[in-house]
Amino acid sequence: MTDTAIAASGAHAVFATLLEARTGQSLGSNRAWRLETALRPLLRDCGLDTPDALALDLLDGRHPGLAERVVEALLNQETSFFRDPAVLTMAAEAIGTARTPRQRIWCAGCSTGQEPLSLAILFAERGREVPEIVATDWSEVAIARGRSGRYNQFEIQRGLSTPRMIRWFDGAGGDWVARPELSARVQFRRGNLIADPAPPGQFDAVFCRNVLFYLAPAARRAVLTRLAGALRPDGVLVLGAGETVIGQSDAFQPSPRFRGLYEQVARPWPPREACR
Repeated sequence: MTDTAIAASGAHAVFATLLEARTGQSLGSNRAWRLETALRPLLRDCGLDTPDALALDLLDGRHPGLAERVVEALLNQETSFFRDPAVLTMAAEAIGTARTPRQRIWCAGCSTGQEPLSLAILFAERGREVPEIVATDWSEVAIARGRSGRYNQFEIQRGLSTPRMIRWFDGAGGDWVARPELSARVQFRRGNLIADPAPPGQFDAVFCRNVLFYLAPAARRAVLTRLAGALRPDGVLVLGAGETVIGQSDAFQPSPRFRGLYEQVARPWPPREACR
């Protein structure tokens, strides 16, 4: 894209194209207001004044790693511990009905790790064997945070009660760090939902909450197909409160057993490789 094209279309179009190509997320005009706020730390680091200047530097191609830093800045990593606790409890009940020797959970789009750690705490407190929990996210920065298990005072208090905080985390200066017996229960891996294969094996539950509504329609359909390939036949899909599979995929249907969750439609599906 030329400088003239930048002037005509604005930096928003440059960033939207990059974000969708890398992550499948659509940066619609309704999210344009986030641009300057989200990019402000990066602009400061790069010694730039405006998003337009950053877009020009991005298209210049002389700054290795700049595109990845832009995408990292634009991703919404909003999350908290025990977000929608009733949903977590219902999902735990659904996973408990699985007829497998060792239950497995995939948290797709796990952000900085509060969701998978909440699940590990929930199962441990119930006195049950904690399922194998695999947590993935596009962001290397978010995955590194999840692996470290380190959260500041604001993050630790969002959804986490004081007894749970004391039981599962140790104070470290002004931060709190997950104890080894908790952090060891989650495998954090970098994974791109639109480009990478699902983690190996099949899962009794896939959590993909508050991810789909950021995706462009084609990417949303492709991701749902991939999630279907990762689920065991009696597994459940857990989406965010404002998300649905209706009109998005014919691979899933509302669960008749667990309200608000989704199950695969009972029909033969292509082999897992076909969904990659």
